[in-house]
Amino acid sequence: MRILIKDKKHLPSAARKIIAHAPEKRHLAFYGPMGAGKTTIIKAICRELGAGNTVTSPTFTMINEYRTSEGETIYHIDFYRIKKPEEVFDFGMEEYFASGSYCLMEWPELIGDILPPGTLNIRITVGDGEERIVDIS
Repeated sequence: MRILIKDKKHLPSAARKIIAHAPEKRHLAFYGPMGAGKTTIIKAICRELGAGNTVTSPTFTMINEYRTSEGETIYHIDFYRIKKPEEVFDFGMEEYFASGSYCLMEWPELIGDILPPGTLNIRITVGDGEERIVDIS
């Protein structure tokens, strides 16, 4: 599936489409270069899921936890600072993956084969200006 985001006003619609594309999927891996909009799209998804918290990049903390208005947990995970894939086990990553909660992951390529089976892969390509092309597989 491909979604074209022409500018930021189209983010809510794109977030709804991503969520609806695979409603049973809880592990979403976001791929794209620095500045592609991974965090921005994740923020929109969190808003659509009802997260009332301020959604920020977890680059320095690695994991941010948000609560929806229904009390569900969303984990926003950023692997950017991982040096070796095995480091994620020090953070208890398998517990986050097994929680049944949404795990929205940036820089998943840095942990290789540790991603759970069935993870939804979301690739973001930068177009002209604010335009982003989102490919989901």
